[in-house]
Amino acid sequence: MMTPRQSKKQLAEKPENGLLQTSQLMKLFKAELKDIYWAEKALTKVIPKMIKNATCQGLNDALTSHLAETTNQVTRLEKVFEYIGKDASSKKCDAMNGLIKEAKSKIKSYKKGAMRDAGIIAAVQKAEHFEIASYGTLRQFAKTLGVTEAVKLLEETLKEEKAADAKLSEVAQSINVEAAEVKIVSGVSSSSNG
Repeated sequence: MMTPRQSKKQLAEKPENGLLQTSQLMKLFKAELKDIYWAEKALTKVIPKMIKNATCQGLNDALTSHLAETTNQVTRLEKVFEYIGKDASSKKCDAMNGLIKEAKSKIKSYKKGAMRDAGIIAAVQKAEHFEIASYGTLRQFAKTLGVTEAVKLLEETLKEEKAADAKLSEVAQSINVEAAEVKIVSGVSSSSNG
């Protein structure tokens, strides 16, 4: 029921679920959701290529685990769209597209082995940091907008992204040492041990 101080427009802007559907922040929230939705779906296509090109079992395990998480993250984002009354849709994410191009270039440019593995980790961690920033921002937007269920889902994904980044840092320790022990001689890699 409308009080004397509330207009129909104000009531439409703040439905019973507390969402400010027509606010500037909601518009930005929707745009950022579309962006990260595209990014996550794109990662589900590129991570298998990274797994195929990685030689370190620890890296393969980390990537395989994160691929499963990424698939679940896509589903979570679809639920966030539902919570705000929108169909899930994506908009090409220029930032992630650039990171994916860089990852593909590293895979193509480096011979299979520790150097390529180190390059894959560098590329994936750049993507992880983009995702950490995106999910942190989206979580705060959702909190401000009163989308409580979305906050929980976005927080869960944010924790997974941080854990994936930490796991990649752990795996990188041995790979980086191995890559550091290989010298480049006339464009060909050779071990410094012999």
